[in-house]
Amino acid sequence: MSTSITPTLELRGLEVAYTVRGIDRQVLRDVSFSIAPGEAYGLVGESGCGKSTAAFAAMRYLPRNGKITGGSILFEGKDIVDIGEEDVAQLRRSAISMVYQNPATALNPTIRIGKQIAEVFELDGASKSDALAMAQAALTKVQISDPAQVMRRYAHQLSGGMAQRVVIAMALASNPRLLVMDEPTTGLDATVEAEVLDLVRELRRDTGTAVLFISHNLGVIRNMCDRVGVLYAGALVEQGATADLFNNPSHPYTVGLLRCIPRGGLHKSTDRLDTIPGTPPALGTHFDGCVFAARCALADDKCRTELPQMVTISGAHVARCFHSDKASSMPRSVEQIEIQSTPTHHLANVGESLLDVSHLSKVFTQDGHRIRVINDVSLSLGVGETLGLVGESGSGKTTIAKLVLGLVVPEEGGVIKLDGKGLAKTLNRRDVQDVGAMQIVFQNPDQALNRRHSVTRIVSRAVERLRGFSAQSSIERAHELLLGMRVEATLHGARPVQLSGGLKQRVAIARAFAGAPQIVLCDEPTSALDVSVQAAILNLLVDLQKQDKTSFIFISHDLGVVRYISDRIAVLYLGRVVEFGASQRVFNGPFHPYTEALLSSVPNIDGSIRKRIPLTGVVPSPSNPPSGCVLNPRCPRKVGSGYESMCESEEPNLNEVEPGHFMRCHIPMAKLKQLQS
Repeated sequence: MSTSITPTLELRGLEVAYTVRGIDRQVLRDVSFSIAPGEAYGLVGESGCGKSTAAFAAMRYLPRNGKITGGSILFEGKDIVDIGEEDVAQLRRSAISMVYQNPATALNPTIRIGKQIAEVFELDGASKSDALAMAQAALTKVQISDPAQVMRRYAHQLSGGMAQRVVIAMALASNPRLLVMDEPTTGLDATVEAEVLDLVRELRRDTGTAVLFISHNLGVIRNMCDRVGVLYAGALVEQGATADLFNNPSHPYTVGLLRCIPRGGLHKSTDRLDTIPGTPPALGTHFDGCVFAARCALADDKCRTELPQMVTISGAHVARCFHSDKASSMPRSVEQIEIQSTPTHHLANVGESLLDVSHLSKVFTQDGHRIRVINDVSLSLGVGETLGLVGESGSGKTTIAKLVLGLVVPEEGGVIKLDGKGLAKTLNRRDVQDVGAMQIVFQNPDQALNRRHSVTRIVSRAVERLRGFSAQSSIERAHELLLGMRVEATLHGARPVQLSGGLKQRVAIARAFAGAPQIVLCDEPTSALDVSVQAAILNLLVDLQKQDKTSFIFISHDLGVVRYISDRIAVLYLGRVVEFGASQRVFNGPFHPYTEALLSSVPNIDGSIRKRIPLTGVVPSPSNPPSGCVLNPRCPRKVGSGYESMCESEEPNLNEVEPGHFMRCHIPMAKLKQLQS
């Protein structure tokens, strides 16, 4: 980056503190980095390390108890630390936009989506009618199906992925010169994530917008950002060009983060994920030496008593470590769980049939329209097996989970059997044993845990209700489960609000296992977690599965995670299973054209360029699906296949194309292999 170009954003020795109970607790420690016009700078690190605080400081949007205690923030060369509120408001209105991690907090629940987006254009001088038309175009740009209908909805009527796309559309509407993106793709599926990232690239190229990109998805950071900074405990511990930093990580923390990722080809059957032992330090912790020393396998007395300075690795690649030359060869770390087994109902052999779902369908009514969200789905799950469900938002993954659990009533003809026994269609008609046999871990533990109860109470209540234990025995079992999940005893009396996201999810998993379930449905259980916590959670699930023969239905947008943990995979599109088979078989191809497009959208952590197979157009509305194959308007392989007429007029059946591998496609496997080679 040329020094003659004035950076769009520059932090110089920035220090930020939060006042907690009258005491200033340091959050950012002497942080310095800059972002040039048109450049994307990635900021990575675990939750609580100061990434979002740096973003809020850059926007002058710190919470009331936050304050800048040192350093400066320069926007286009002007220090904005001490400018007035009116100038700050003008900056946010016309020059700086932010995409937040949780879209629920960014959207007004009382105003329709269309009006919220239109307000952005009205602030820029557009008339109401023009603003509404521009709002609809903005929704189309971020791949929202049926944007006219979505504009009439309220925030609570949107899925998480759709709400995030709305927020991104609002942020891009003002063509900002600085775009701050705080975990912007957490709730998005791979295809939409790829489209959104393409939009941001276009914005950078066409307008010179600088991007501060915060994410725990290191694959996205690798493919999106020019340079990367690694934050730990509020200090910048490594910084450099993206390729340099990923190819030659030189701080033990960076090495640890990269080792946690389930890279392509890894599978639970043969590989265990690395973890970073311990947890990030508490807010405002004082350090005499290196901030990472307490968790570092290379730490010595010097690391604990002296503050390391940045050392140059090569060019602009720097690391704050006394042992940067040894970082890449530091010992590996793997966590094991220790929970007493309760195999009271797991007498069957691994792989034997446990759950059978036949001809499952579901129709919802919205605005007078019948919307078939699940269309004749049949699946099976074996003892000790993990079935992965993947597909874009709106494909029906979560609805299938709710149907299996009895939270949603299926249409007539749908049958759900557990251990050969037909289950009642609704949860309130199932007996305690059936309810306890199937539990769920939700994507957002904040909404799943009772904030008024202590951690022990949350878990012990589930033990008491589902296992029939006495109150005292339930408490003892709760403590055992929590300790096994690596929730320290000092936190057992805490309430959920006092825990980090990773710890909350561990509590949620402990509660799910309180009734010794046969099946646990995991709905995006790691999507909002750091890679270090994600690795620990995945290891934990695998250990529990091996120990108790527990079966999982695992729903996730993260195809790397699904590949690692799943034995078989079902790929869903518009409520239909379009491909079903063994995990490694589905991922190795030849694939259904939809599966191919999904996999080609996943960014590679190693930086290699994968040929993108885009899906043209938007996801059709379930209320008006296309004729023939429902994928045909977007199919990347229809044209030139010789099957165009059939694709447009006849819906294909789900056929067994090879032993154990099913596909819903008119194009034969041999032809698909030829087209995809």
